[in-house]
Amino acid sequence: MSRSSAPEQRVAHVSSELAACLPALHRALDRRVASEYPHPKPPEGQLALLRFVARREGATVREAAEALLMKPNNVSVLVSQLTERGELERRQDGADKRVARLHLTESSRQRIAEVGALEQSHLGRALQSLTDGELDALGSAVGALKALTRHLHSAAR
Repeated sequence: MSRSSAPEQRVAHVSSELAACLPALHRALDRRVASEYPHPKPPEGQLALLRFVARREGATVREAAEALLMKPNNVSVLVSQLTERGELERRQDGADKRVARLHLTESSRQRIAEVGALEQSHLGRALQSLTDGELDALGSAVGALKALTRHLHSAAR
């Protein structure tokens, strides 16, 4: 094996494992939360938008579309659906009346907090079942996963 092929093989292996593992982890966590959460789960796009607005209260549709890698008209449709259901509010920008700012309703804020608490609880229990070495490895990997996410996000724009 040549020295130049080893890194390529390692990258191919790691990328293959991540592509298989991360969606499975997400689905497993999602199912655990859904089994205990008393409200119907919104479709993934709506949920992503609600979570984005929870992090960036007052964002515009355009900002949400850029952050979620979606077309602005698709985000606008999601905003309309969530507004009709009373989960999201559009508020006029104070400086530019043509711009609408997105805000969670109190019930959405509470539901997102409930889901976050369930996620943390399930992940916490699962993490407690790991060895110290596995937990250290995951702790070290979090920063790298965040950097990988930023890189993929910026490349997808």
